[in-house]
Amino acid sequence: MHKLTTITSRTVTMQTMYALVSGQTFRRDMPPAGAILNSGISWGRFDELFTAAYWCGQAWQAGLLGLYKRINLGRSLAEETAACLLGGYGMPAEIGLAAFERLRSNGLLTAGSSAEELERSLSEPFEINGHCSRYRFPRQKAKYLAVCLDQVEKIDETALDDAGLRSALTGLPGVGYKTASWIVRNRRNSSRVAVLDVHILRAGRLMGLFEGSQSPQRDYLVLEARFVEFAKEIDVPAWLLDAVMWQHMRLLRNA
Repeated sequence: MHKLTTITSRTVTMQTMYALVSGQTFRRDMPPAGAILNSGISWGRFDELFTAAYWCGQAWQAGLLGLYKRINLGRSLAEETAACLLGGYGMPAEIGLAAFERLRSNGLLTAGSSAEELERSLSEPFEINGHCSRYRFPRQKAKYLAVCLDQVEKIDETALDDAGLRSALTGLPGVGYKTASWIVRNRRNSSRVAVLDVHILRAGRLMGLFEGSQSPQRDYLVLEARFVEFAKEIDVPAWLLDAVMWQHMRLLRNA
């Protein structure tokens, strides 16, 4: 198991972060805390929560440790679509993943599965961390999923770039920009799209990247462009930054 030690060092002109991974020392230089990014926010200190430098450092360390190499949930476009659709807004990640695993093990993530079959499987309770939990709105999701499983087979993902694949996926019922972006990011480790869920939005607002008045329902592409450009400015792949932010904000919320 890798061991990680972080050491801090500052000079007038830069911030330097060191990480010790498996006996090897790595160095990451960043601009001083007061330096301003093109996005208009300051770098901040890398040892201060939620600053640009903090996220740069956390993503850098995650990359050194080889974390998030596998972010896909399904083995095919149909399965990835199902996994992301079953997660979605307001659904705890553990329940969404449990629902996906149940449907897959029951052989229901294929074209021709009926909404009734899917609903019956989703309606049975789940045991999550020793507690009995139920999937919210099983009928609605089952209806969406039945149609998605039939229609997703018509999408030739090999003929589409990331933006084209997302556009095609948004034509499926129940699949908006966020869910479609999630599918594309997971399938391709794409840095051209961003999964702007509640955790990413909160992180962006805390560091001043997103305005409080902006919402993904109205401004998804504007927010996404800001996020992707920010990732480029701090020299971190957008897909990795997205994954790191999501995990950190989720854990901090539950702490």
